[in-house]
Amino acid sequence: MTRFNSSALAFALAAAVAVPLAAQQAPAGVRGEILAQFNEAADKLVQLAEAIPQDKFTWRPATGVRSVSEVFLHVAGSNDYVLTAVGIPSTAQGENDLEHSTTDKAQVVAKLKESIAHVRAAVQAMPDTDLNKATKLFGMDMSYRGVCLLLQSHVHEHLGQMIAYARSNGVVPPWSRVGQ
Repeated sequence: MTRFNSSALAFALAAAVAVPLAAQQAPAGVRGEILAQFNEAADKLVQLAEAIPQDKFTWRPATGVRSVSEVFLHVAGSNDYVLTAVGIPSTAQGENDLEHSTTDKAQVVAKLKESIAHVRAAVQAMPDTDLNKATKLFGMDMSYRGVCLLLQSHVHEHLGQMIAYARSNGVVPPWSRVGQ
C-alpha cells in the first residue's frame, strides 16, 4: 500500500485546521466534488453536535442502538480507520474504538472536528493520479476514489440519522432555523 508523504499530510492537516473552510482552495475535478459533498454534510454534522444539549448525548432511540455521542464518535473513528485504506496510519485500533470513550460533549465535538479535518487534509493531499490506485477496505477491492466516496457517503448517512435524533429530542437543525 502506498503511503502519502507524512510531512505533506501533516502540513495539510495543520492548514485544514487553521484556515477556515471557506478560505481553503478546493482541488479541481472529482476530489473537489467529493470534498464539497463531504464538507456540506460534515459541517452540518458538527452544527448538530454543537446544538444538541450535553444531557442528550447519552440518549438513544432504543436499546442496542447507538446513542448520540456514540454516533458522532463512530463517524470520527470511521473517518480515521477508512483513511488507512489509502495509506494514512490510524491512531485507533479499529473503526469503533472511540464510540464508548466519552459522552462529554466538548470532547465528542473536538474528536469529530479533528477527524473531519483529517479527511479534508487527506483528500487535499491525495494526487489525482492516485484516484485509480487499487486498495482493499473491509475485504473489498476498491479504488482510492471509492474510499473517498465512501467517506463522503458515510458522513451523509449519519447526518440523516442525527437529524432524526435531534428532532426526536426537540432540537431543530441550525440550518433549518434560518429565516424563522
